[in-house]
Amino acid sequence: MWKSQIGSCSVKSRLFSTSVAVHRQNRIPASYYRGGTSRGLIFQQKDLPASRDDWKSIFLGTMGSPDPNGRQLDGLGGGISSLSKICVVSPASDQSRAQGAQVDFTFVQVGIKSTDIDYSGNCGNLTSAVGPFAIDSGLVSLSREDVKADKTATVRIYNTNTQKIIDSTFPISISPDGTVEAEASGDFTIDGVAGSSSRIKLDFINPSGAKTGKLLPTGAPMDTFDGVRATCIDVGNPMIFIPASDLPVDGKISPDQISSTPGLLERLERIRTQAAIKMGMAKTADDVPASIPKVNIISTPDEEGVDITVRTISVGQPHKALPITAGLSLAVATKLEGSVVKQFVSRESKAASDAVVIGHPGGTLAVGAEFKDSDSRVVDRATVYRSARRLMDGLVYWK
Repeated sequence: MWKSQIGSCSVKSRLFSTSVAVHRQNRIPASYYRGGTSRGLIFQQKDLPASRDDWKSIFLGTMGSPDPNGRQLDGLGGGISSLSKICVVSPASDQSRAQGAQVDFTFVQVGIKSTDIDYSGNCGNLTSAVGPFAIDSGLVSLSREDVKADKTATVRIYNTNTQKIIDSTFPISISPDGTVEAEASGDFTIDGVAGSSSRIKLDFINPSGAKTGKLLPTGAPMDTFDGVRATCIDVGNPMIFIPASDLPVDGKISPDQISSTPGLLERLERIRTQAAIKMGMAKTADDVPASIPKVNIISTPDEEGVDITVRTISVGQPHKALPITAGLSLAVATKLEGSVVKQFVSRESKAASDAVVIGHPGGTLAVGAEFKDSDSRVVDRATVYRSARRLMDGLVYWK
């Protein structure tokens, strides 16, 4: 039942075939959520096959991959990396429950033109949908004691990709019959998403070394790859930050301009590959994961009230906004002595505890980072605010 039948046919067979389909489409329960500036399918793990090896055909089929046209029209993907994502959620395991977690969450990045299924990193944007999904689906039940005076609740999430804890705090709605669900309406806005929603606070607890075990995976705050200075840092996900002036390109370069600049994406991929190997994430270029580390181009902003500007490359494509985990790493890097990032911060006089305002193609993002002490490289938590909304519950089909 779980096998996807992906095939091709000639023009002649499409026009003149008289064969009758002899099988029904496969189907599986799912929800569809917007989380931050991303969208994705959410599955409960209990509805998936027991073996993870059998998940691939489901994920590819429901997303509409692989699509040589890059549009994913035959599935729920949207043709760009931020719209080709899946979450798998389950009750917390004994191991994560010992850390106070209520649900476990596995993030999956699905290839668009390829058959890649990448479990290597987390997605901060879709993380914002996991807490509301846990409430909406009944995976987490709230007692009156769990509801704070301001009618918010906190769901503690364990991300299996990074083995890290995230606390998700958001408003809830209680109907007259006692039904509880995440509140979607509110006056909070985020750049890149039309309209307003309720605010979700995400606290990434002890986020350093999410994949590499180290805040600075290369052991140094600055390295050089392909003649370009770089800071490699791992907060939420491993990231590489390089100055626009070293490439050299305009720091305000648009995603479309990045794609159309001859040789730029190829050079950025060379830098990413060299850095990933030095970060200990791969032994050879062929072993480097598709989704991490992400490479980011930084520059000093012109806009008042913005601390640093960034352009992110995600799964080979220029991101139209900013991955949350890139924002977490960048905020921490702005406060690290010796990092290439710190040299490009526009407001050096800010207090260490102040949020960092990051400019990106879709607007701005404010990220807070708390260090253990003023001289420490130990990050206690990183905080960001997002919104999320349930778009659909039901059955999703694949061939």
